[in-house]
Amino acid sequence: MHIPFNKPYFTGKEIEYIQQTHTQRHLSGDGPFTQKCHIWLEQFIGTRKALLTHSCTAALEMAAILANIKSGDEVIMPSYTFVSTANAFVLRGGTPVFVDIRPDTLNIDEKKIEAAITSKTKAIVVVHYGGVACEMNTILAIAQKHNLFVIEDAAQAIGAKYKGKPLGSLGHLAALSFHETKNIISGEGGALLINDERFIDRATIIREKGTNRSKFLKGQVDKYTWVDIGSSYLPSDIIAAFLWTQLENFESITSKRKSLWEKYHQSFSQAETNGYLRRPIIPSDCQFNAHLYYLLLPTAKKRDSFLSALNKKEINSVFHYIPLHDSPAGKKYGRTVGSLEVTMDLSQRIARLPLWIGLEKNQDQIINQVLLETSNHS
Repeated sequence: MHIPFNKPYFTGKEIEYIQQTHTQRHLSGDGPFTQKCHIWLEQFIGTRKALLTHSCTAALEMAAILANIKSGDEVIMPSYTFVSTANAFVLRGGTPVFVDIRPDTLNIDEKKIEAAITSKTKAIVVVHYGGVACEMNTILAIAQKHNLFVIEDAAQAIGAKYKGKPLGSLGHLAALSFHETKNIISGEGGALLINDERFIDRATIIREKGTNRSKFLKGQVDKYTWVDIGSSYLPSDIIAAFLWTQLENFESITSKRKSLWEKYHQSFSQAETNGYLRRPIIPSDCQFNAHLYYLLLPTAKKRDSFLSALNKKEINSVFHYIPLHDSPAGKKYGRTVGSLEVTMDLSQRIARLPLWIGLEKNQDQIINQVLLETSNHS
């Protein structure tokens, strides 16, 4: 039996809620379900304003516009991340400045940030890898000292916390993903979270193609017109309807994912002690959300043979990012500061295991195969 890496989870009410959008005859953006999702995110995360977008990429692009990134501006970020983290700022003319990651969490190494700051630096973009928080107190202090924006790429981080504070509520701006590979899904989808109220009015304009349409709908102006740059970043209310039933079931979804994560973690404890692999490390002040489970194999060669062996057994285990600084576009549009040896090393040794609700009946099979293969390749 083939075990896929990911399998989207359905609560059972998705079609019912989508049918309601048809009955209400509101299929475009900012309908009733969109408003429900906005309120839920604002209350749950504690952000001043949440705006659904058609992707996390779109939310990051909006953040780049709001941060007023222009040609020549520099944005510090990890190289170990998805292309959208950098692309959103390159589209505005910005230069990604890549720094190394921490060996424990695979998050941006906060100790490497200050050395990368120049007179051109405009923002720090943090990526909460796997739903585990970056060291935000240090990063926020650096940003305040140098008058920089902090933007959280919280694509994987809904429900996770840092020192009791929800991820997505800490930077000036943040972006969430609801792609079908995430914990909470709508197929495609995302959200921009605004924690600095200075950005709220402009964000609504940018999201509505650069018009003041939202003010018109609220009766604040008698007609709407083009007032700023922007694009069409709204998702359909059909997408929001799907998302709403997922948000309604947030606690149950998170609990089930954590049970799967914990079973993996306990099962591989002895293999870690034996030196066959390394398990994820969750700092004590980070509350994670069980977004993904990975193993670090001792060498790149052992990782590759491990992935090959699992996939031959119909267990779809995969690696993750190719570091952006080492990609053709990363070399063209960005630059690096310092050695990125941790990034290069860990990216070649990481293997991610299937983790999705419904995997329970197959998890023992995966665990047994992992233990067999890691001991064979030790």
